[in-house]
Amino acid sequence: MRTHLLGSHLDCLTLSETLTEIEKIIKKRIPTQHVVINANKINLMYEDAKLRDIVNASPLINADGSSIVLAGKILGHDIPERVTGIDLFEQLLEICNEKQYRPYFLGATQEVIEKIESHYKQKYPKMSFAGFRNGYFQAEESVNIANQIRESRADVLFLAFSSPQKEYWASEHLERLNVPFVMGVGGSFDVIAGKTTRAPQWMQKAGLEWFYRFIQEPRRMFRRYFLGNLQFLNHIKNEKVKLWKSDHYLRKEKQ
Repeated sequence: MRTHLLGSHLDCLTLSETLTEIEKIIKKRIPTQHVVINANKINLMYEDAKLRDIVNASPLINADGSSIVLAGKILGHDIPERVTGIDLFEQLLEICNEKQYRPYFLGATQEVIEKIESHYKQKYPKMSFAGFRNGYFQAEESVNIANQIRESRADVLFLAFSSPQKEYWASEHLERLNVPFVMGVGGSFDVIAGKTTRAPQWMQKAGLEWFYRFIQEPRRMFRRYFLGNLQFLNHIKNEKVKLWKSDHYLRKEKQ
């Protein structure tokens, strides 16, 4: 079921339901850009109309952050669970291995992408990989890189750029790539390669994964997680006030 939350469309799906939808997309062979939303993405979308249009044009939009699930509860949306990018990434690779889909990995540093390649080739020795490439290149190289990915006949592209760069790049080159399913995975490559670590399970369940990232990189993450979270809460408050005023007006009209 699709709903609209804080200026963004959102598909209220579980991880399992999302994977089912992705398989349908891959089988149709129509280039599709998948996106996720979290507090930071919503904040960016309020300020960036281009990003907002790209996200809302996606046929499949997941709630990546616990902040989105919380906002849903406050604003009356039934969001069954958060579907994190890294969990979806790893589960989708399992399906690629099982169904013989060809994944392409683009992003992160050369050191990280080499570790990613080594890790997954050991984990899935029978998988046919479409390719691996780091994410450090000049803008004028993008067309050539997109053409190379097209020629690789990839079924899935995992794009490890930060937002909004990954949304911009995927949207601009989607048709040229001709990859059925294009998915941004953020910092997932760094986690798998051991450059950064993911929060313990109890922190993930408690919705504190953001705080674990903050304590690893406090200077870099302060603006995003503390100032950004306050900004996000303000968006929720404003939306709640709008809903209250709308309900109040409708009640008065019925009297």
